[in-house]
Amino acid sequence: MEMTLRWYGSKFDTVTLKQIRQIPGVKGVITTLYDKAAGEVWSRDEIKKLKDEVEKSGLYISGIESVNVHDEIKTGGENRDKYIDNYIETLENLGKEDIHLVCYNFMPVFDWTRSELNRKRSDGSTVLAYNQDDIDKIVPEKMFESISKDMNGTVMPGWEPERMEKVKELFKMYEDIDDEKLFENLKYFLEKIMPVCNKYDIKMAIHPDDPAWSVFGLPRIIINKENILRMMNMVDDVHNGVTFCSGSYGTNRNNDLPDMIRSLKGRIHFAHVRNLKFNSDRDFEEAAHLSSDGSFDMYEIMKALYDIGFDGPIRPDHGRMIWDEVAMPGYGLYDRALGAAYLNGLWEAIEKQNK
Repeated sequence: MEMTLRWYGSKFDTVTLKQIRQIPGVKGVITTLYDKAAGEVWSRDEIKKLKDEVEKSGLYISGIESVNVHDEIKTGGENRDKYIDNYIETLENLGKEDIHLVCYNFMPVFDWTRSELNRKRSDGSTVLAYNQDDIDKIVPEKMFESISKDMNGTVMPGWEPERMEKVKELFKMYEDIDDEKLFENLKYFLEKIMPVCNKYDIKMAIHPDDPAWSVFGLPRIIINKENILRMMNMVDDVHNGVTFCSGSYGTNRNNDLPDMIRSLKGRIHFAHVRNLKFNSDRDFEEAAHLSSDGSFDMYEIMKALYDIGFDGPIRPDHGRMIWDEVAMPGYGLYDRALGAAYLNGLWEAIEKQNK
């Protein structure tokens, strides 16, 4: 297991590489070229510049999150082959720079959905939260408007203003896309990119849909054990794997997280580990990573990862805003640093128990 932290780059992140370097046990970062639009080629020079900046700080790049997939690919549009060729070129350039992990998603329109970005908890911290009743009242075109004021002046992944300006157009693109068509388009994409992934040993780790059900009538396919196994079997290549995100899969309380992990042995290339607190089946909020603060047994999640021999990058996921920090919601320094320390402590205990 390799503990990492997500970093959006010096131009966009309130957290610095110097600060990340001081978190015990964190040696790598999961990063991205955050100003690249979906469909653009990442040049080798751009990747090398990012890599040099990270390595100069005493860290290294453990993987990329994300190389975003263009909507023409997700919808099977007439330009999808052009954008797949661009994606392949980016993967080649990453491989040449010795980067071997890419997290991506295949979610329509919204990469993730929350109804609140700063719900106040009893301890005074603020968190991302989801209430289905509130979502049901929102017109999709107004979704960005409803949460943008709570972004603390940052640009959040999947909610870039230029993308949100095209929400109506995006919904139009997906109006004839159901789960089956989305699966077909994912299969087409994966079959096209697997040769370059095999050449450069690049592990593609698909991120689950968040939350794990349809929102605004859009199809959602990466939501449960059955669908993940289907995805892996339809393109049966070790480089076609998953990002196991406990928080995203865990939004569906029918998902048995430790069982899912054990069923995916050898195909979990990356892990996001975080906790959620359910107030009802229609309302959940992010919690501290500590098991007792939320609804998940974090020990059992980490033990399942240990039991399958998981040795890839892992990162604490969305943290609370604590100690008066002002940062991108969910991506401040302090609570994620606490999360990394806690997860490292669980792993050390499990490791020693097994030895």
